[in-house]
Amino acid sequence: MTLRGGIIGFGRMGITHFSILNSHPEVRIVSICDTHALVRRTAKKYLGVEAYEDFHRMLSDVDLQFVVVATPTADHGEPVRLALARKLHIFVEKPFALNPEEGQELMFLAGDGAVVNQVGYVIRFNDVFMQVKRFLDMRLLGDLLSFKMEMNGPTVLHGTKRSWRSSRDAGGGCLYDFASHAIDLVNYLLGPPDRITGTVLQSIHSANVEDAVSTTYVYNSGL
Repeated sequence: MTLRGGIIGFGRMGITHFSILNSHPEVRIVSICDTHALVRRTAKKYLGVEAYEDFHRMLSDVDLQFVVVATPTADHGEPVRLALARKLHIFVEKPFALNPEEGQELMFLAGDGAVVNQVGYVIRFNDVFMQVKRFLDMRLLGDLLSFKMEMNGPTVLHGTKRSWRSSRDAGGGCLYDFASHAIDLVNYLLGPPDRITGTVLQSIHSANVEDAVSTTYVYNSGL
């Protein structure tokens, strides 16, 4: 059986997911949805997929088993709700939502259906970090006194007001984009902290969002 999938949001991450998923012998990406006409024309011409501007129409017209939601974070909610209503399996890019209330609502809806769903915190599935997790669980490293989680990326290298990454309301900023990966990885390896003693958000290139985040985690164990 070949799983038929669609991708909503065909930017950097949408294209990345297309490249990975479409190489699987039992998966076929048959449709994409994006708001940019050039993206739609290019995808339809060179990738052989149906291309839609409106995800409502794509989910209505195309026979799918799953969807990947790779829109800016602020736009995750509506396509996730519609896909869940249609009993489709869903992979949604991280972070899941911009506020806990919407996240809880979507989790509740997902819990009502027999569908597979996942948020894109993919780093914890890297073989290196899975092995580190085994070492920690086996206490091969002894009692931890301190740790440092650092993540860097060339996503924002100059100021811009045209990208969604420059708008906090759309999900821009280092906290949502990069630090969410680091937070998930710490939670996976060591568990959530018992308290936060300080956070610094720095705007380096951006005017309205942060480009660097530093936070101190403290655990009751003394870590």
